Parts: sequence; C-alpha cells; structure tokens
Amino acid sequence: MKVLVTGCGGYIGTLLTPYLLRKGYGVRCVDRLFFGDDVLKHVIGERNFELVKADTRSISKDVLNGIDAVVDLAALSNDPAGELNPQWTLDINYRARARLAKLASEVGVSRYILASSCSVYGRQSGIADENTEPNPLTTYAKANLLAEKDALSLASNRFTVTALRFATVYGPSIRMRFDLVINAMTLSAFTEGVIYVEGDGMQERPLVHVMDVVRAINTVLETPSDRVNGMVFNVGSDEQNFRVIDMARIVQGIVGGEVRFRGMVDARSYRVSFKRIREVLNFSVLYNVDDGVKQVYHELLTGHLRPEDRWFTVRWYKKLLEQNPKLLDSY
Repeated sequence: MKVLVTGCGGYIGTLLTPYLLRKGYGVRCVDRLFFGDDVLKHVIGERNFELVKADTRSISKDVLNGIDAVVDLAALSNDPAGELNPQWTLDINYRARARLAKLASEVGVSRYILASSCSVYGRQSGIADENTEPNPLTTYAKANLLAEKDALSLASNRFTVTALRFATVYGPSIRMRFDLVINAMTLSAFTEGVIYVEGDGMQERPLVHVMDVVRAINTVLETPSDRVNGMVFNVGSDEQNFRVIDMARIVQGIVGGEVRFRGMVDARSYRVSFKRIREVLNFSVLYNVDDGVKQVYHELLTGHLRPEDRWFTVRWYKKLLEQNPKLLDSY
C-alpha cells in the first residue's frame, strides 16, 4: 500500500512517516516544511519515501497518482495558532482538507483518514463520546468539525473515510512541540523550576502519547473497511482524562519544581470516552503521562532536545510572518 501523508514534517508526521516505512508502506509526503528541512532528515533517501514540498491548498490530482490511502495531518496545529488568522485556519484546516478528500474520492484512492481533535467538544458537563453534540469554542476546533462533516459525507463502498479525534498529545518528537500542556510543563520545570497552570487548573483534558496516535492511525489503515468507514473515533484512553492541576502534580513528582497559577480560567473543559476505539478496533494505548514526562525530561537532560523557537508553534509562525507577511498565503 502507498500512503500520502500531508503534514509529514509536523509533530505527528515526523514519527508516523518512519513508522509506516518500517511497516512496509510506501510513503509520499506533502509539506511546506515551515519548521525546517532537517525535520525529515531521518527518512530522506530511504527506499519507498518520496517528498513533495507543496501547499495542500493548491496541490493537484497528480500528487495522488498511485496512492491507496491518504492520512491528512496538515493543519495549523492548535487553538492559539488557529487564532493568528482565522481565515488561514479555515482555508488550511477546513477547505484544503475537504478539497483533498474530494480529490481522493474522484481519482480512486480507497481510504482517507482525517486528523481531527477532541477540542471539538469544547466544554462539556458530562463525559463526551462520539455521539455527543460537539461544542467547538475556537476557530481551530470549528475548522476540524467542518472538515469532518465534509469528508465523512464522501464515504461510500468505494471510498473509506475515517475521522480521528486526538486527545491532547504529549511526548518527544523529531519536530518537537513545547506548546502542548505536558511538554510545556516538563520544559518549564526543567528550565525554570516552575510548572505553570493556567487559571485554577480545574479544567479537564484527555491526553494521549504521540506514538499512540501513530499506532492508532496505523490501526485504522489496517482495519477492514466495513469497521471504520464513515466512523469517528476518539483517540486516547479513559485513564488519561486529567484536570490540569493533576497534570502539574505528575510533572512535579518526576521533574520537581513549584506549581504556579497564572492567567485566566480556560473556557475549554471536557472529559472524553474512548470506549468506541477500544471495542471496535481493539485499540489500547501503550504509554501513560508518566512515560511521556520521563521521555521528554530525558531528552532535555541529554541535550537531544533544546527549547528552540521553532518548537513553539505560535512563536515560530510570528517570527516567520515578520520576515514574510504573506508566508501563509496559498501559492
């Protein structure tokens, strides 16, 4: 099977790409590589790997030649980045992905997997599952939900479409992100001796290790169509629903540091059920938050990871936009 991975130079994509290659897939990657060409140096030159440096908003059908499945990861990757310019977010995270799904269905690609987010739940009083009415509170979350609806509407007996709603991801990666809550807490504990908690820390989030996200994507690729077609799956585990203050305590127990509260209370708060992916796909996670904190802490201690500007998504985009205000315009 040959898989097209968009956003292959991102936090998830830089791990998914070698994982699929090791599994024997051919991988064609599409990315503009805003975070540096070196994030793919571990796969450049490998057999069955191909890189297309392009914008997903303007790619042609040719990029889908010979492709059996699409894993659509390309996006402005979190809520703060999504608010830099809501129009860019809607163009990249919604319209470009809806367009790619439609192109894939038209040229005979058999599968399309959309990377969505549990952020579509926004704020919930109970436990949210895939049947819960979404409550997106940000442009990022709204764009994900719109992309889901458009892509899933294309599902047919010839075109398998699956949407994966990832919990908040953590853990080390080639294209690191220190703007994700567990990674951010681990970094600040290491560099400052302080673990920052936004608001009162009572808001809830589901968490998932980045390698478990990779494994979930692979599981969907290898599952018979009739079990995943037209389906939405939350990706994570019931045991990793945490209040933010409890996340801080885990980091404190491993790295040390003082817990310090700051900022406004976050309106987003949701606890999520992962029963469907466990029962339908027999998927369970391998890693927990302790593992992720220890891994990131180890990488910081050994110097393999350093807090570069490009590992903070919004900070990096702002820096690039200062140099080129039209950077995120389509080309």
